[in-house]
Amino acid sequence: MARIEVKQKDTETFEVTVTETTTTTHLVTLFQDYYQKLTGSKVSPETLIEKSFEFLLERESNTMILSRFDLPVIGDYFPEYEKNIVKRF
Repeated sequence: MARIEVKQKDTETFEVTVTETTTTTHLVTLFQDYYQKLTGSKVSPETLIEKSFEFLLERESNTMILSRFDLPVIGDYFPEYEKNIVKRF
């Protein structure tokens, strides 16, 4: 099981470290409107990002995850992302 650590860098940027066989670091941008759309402020931005990485790790290894991306990009690769992620809170 991977360990996911999320640290807020500024208002919209988060650094995510995934520790598995190989440790990877990712910079994720989360805009306020997208955060509101998915969570309605029910969970913290860090929780949304952590759950999003859990979603990704169920589908690919941490070394396959982009090193820098905007959170909505997940839906471009996995169309079920938005419907799936709201069920995780």
